[in-house]
Amino acid sequence: MTGQRADARRNYSRILAVAEAEVARRGAAASLEQVARTAGVGSATVRRHFPTRQALLEAVFQERVQALCRRADDLGRSGDSRTALLEWLHDLLAYAVSARGLADALAYEPPTDRPAEGAAPDSCGALLADAAAPLLARALAEGTVRAGTTFHDLLTLVVGMALATEHYTDPSARADRLFTLAVEGLSPSP
Repeated sequence: MTGQRADARRNYSRILAVAEAEVARRGAAASLEQVARTAGVGSATVRRHFPTRQALLEAVFQERVQALCRRADDLGRSGDSRTALLEWLHDLLAYAVSARGLADALAYEPPTDRPAEGAAPDSCGALLADAAAPLLARALAEGTVRAGTTFHDLLTLVVGMALATEHYTDPSARADRLFTLAVEGLSPSP
């Protein structure tokens, strides 16, 4: 946004504020036309700032994703690598469940072993992959997670849980239950 005229910066800020409210109400299916109408700008203005729905979702969730990145950094200094990784994944799940549309935004990432490949370096998936990399690498090195586990595996689990529970009366409780099943497994410990 640097170098933009003052009215363009105001439009951007107004569109983003309206988009945040619309995404909170309707999730990733938020209407770009409704965003334009509510913001008092034309559809072309919205598309000039956010050429795709994904670009708009990425902008809406940047602040939350940055908070998750800071959290990963903080947890990276903790003693137990498994606990640190699981706490961060649980935080990611909680964000994805509470922020309608975030799971959808993350699901747009290409299905590769490293979702950030081909994505913009500041995309939600790329930022999260970079933030989680040290946590996962440490857990893998210490043998506290299954060998061969990738960030994409973990992101797919979290996104799947968030999307599968979004229509429950209490999606957070249901997502927490699924997270516990995924972490502890289906069979009771001997």
